[in-house]
Amino acid sequence: MSDAAVANRYAYALFQLAKEKQLLERLEEELRVVREVVSGNAEFNTVLKSPKVSKQEKEKLIRKAFSTANPYVLNTLLILIDRHREDEIALVADQFIALANDEKGIAEATVVSTRLLTEEESKALSSTFAAKVGKKSLRIENKVDSNLLGGIRVRIGNRIFDGSLKGKLERLERQLLR
Repeated sequence: MSDAAVANRYAYALFQLAKEKQLLERLEEELRVVREVVSGNAEFNTVLKSPKVSKQEKEKLIRKAFSTANPYVLNTLLILIDRHREDEIALVADQFIALANDEKGIAEATVVSTRLLTEEESKALSSTFAAKVGKKSLRIENKVDSNLLGGIRVRIGNRIFDGSLKGKLERLERQLLR
């Protein structure tokens, strides 16, 4: 079975439990932290994946790192360690977040702009682009790219809306070359 299928099973089970216990928001927030810690900390990740570190030591590390986490999240992480699926922790978190977003009608979006967007600009982008992808709203991550001449580039899932000046110039160039 592929890693994605396995991760989806764990995420779906945790998602069903979160819905049943009305803890969806809290578990989603905690799993975002888990994903950030596991993905963003190379040393932590190396220790988790090391065959030289015993399962008990890995479990101690997880218990210590996520001591304030909800027991459902902590137990899911411990089950993943117990079954030697340390590599899939971030993937389980991603799958859970995707399920929670679908449940709430939210899509994740990355907006690249020349400067940080204001709150009003983010809200306007959210309402405009959410309708285009059939969602209620967007959770926007704003990235600043100084190489962008102007405008914005929006990525929602695998769809890209390029309203940047550079993108417009490239499209114009292709049209002129035809």
